Amino acid sequence: MRTQTELLSLAERMPKAELHLHLEGTFEPEKMFQIAERNQITLKYKSIDELKAAYQFTNLQDFLDLYYQGMSVLLKEVDFYDLTMAYLEKVHSQNVVHVEVFFDPQGHLERGVSFEIQINGITKALDDAQKKWGMTYRLIMSFLRHLSEESAFETLELAKPFLNKIDAVGLDSSELNHPPQKFSRVFQSCKELGLKITVHAGEEGPPEYVWQALDILNVDRIDHGNRALEDTQLTAEILKRRLTLTVCPLSNLKLCVVDSIKNHPIQKMLRLNLNATVNSDDPAYFGGYMNENFNSLITESNLTEDELYQLAKNAFEGAWLSREQKAIYLDMLNASFKASAIS
Repeated sequence: MRTQTELLSLAERMPKAELHLHLEGTFEPEKMFQIAERNQITLKYKSIDELKAAYQFTNLQDFLDLYYQGMSVLLKEVDFYDLTMAYLEKVHSQNVVHVEVFFDPQGHLERGVSFEIQINGITKALDDAQKKWGMTYRLIMSFLRHLSEESAFETLELAKPFLNKIDAVGLDSSELNHPPQKFSRVFQSCKELGLKITVHAGEEGPPEYVWQALDILNVDRIDHGNRALEDTQLTAEILKRRLTLTVCPLSNLKLCVVDSIKNHPIQKMLRLNLNATVNSDDPAYFGGYMNENFNSLITESNLTEDELYQLAKNAFEGAWLSREQKAIYLDMLNASFKASAIS
């Protein structure tokens, strides 16, 4: 049996896939100030330290207010490139080999930033990371659920010339009072276009929202899904459909979805044979990227070696990759555990 120190080292070294990451949520204070200065935008914070202090929020809405304010400095293609590349460099250093990332076009469109500027900056960074390190990726365009379905349809229309760059569509922002069924028609249109569907559900919203994601939107994946465990029939349905749950431990802690990492439901998900995975969500705001999330589970929840392996394996199996690419990554994962055992 490995010691906790050995597990921490293994978690850092093993190859990882991240399936739930909002690019706008990777905005470190230093980078925000840098881009704001370049674009001659005056932030309401006088210093980086003052901005860092604002990151100490206690609920989802306070976070979203800060999140959208940070987005305001993104105006040019190079801004989106720099933001994306800063994230990719960080996770590359943490042995993340595959990423599936969200971006929120509506939050930029309403500021007059074209869809083309956004997606070109983001995908150029993703392509450069693939060339430099072999990092693979999928891009997820996310609708903001506090806006109307009509706005989502307008955004989808703008996205159509760029569908060769978009792999899936998501649904994020404030969950309460914005059930998945509100967007049933637009997600049906996305399905008809051949796009994968993933929806934030069961983070702060009730199990009913997860049912709607399954039965009305016909999702391919569920983001968060914590509260699905409150409904045994729902849990059984998720298991039957073999849907992946993109779980975000440090995010849940920061937003008070859980009161401690020790009490996080991710290990219960594994015991129920659900395809739970570890992700960072909005790491600049929530206190950690992939390694920090795994480290917190190991140190505070006594995550076992088998659980660590299963979480990493679930991410590669739940990724929207070809069967051949999944096999390559799973071989890498198995080799990392085997090498660690030998050493």
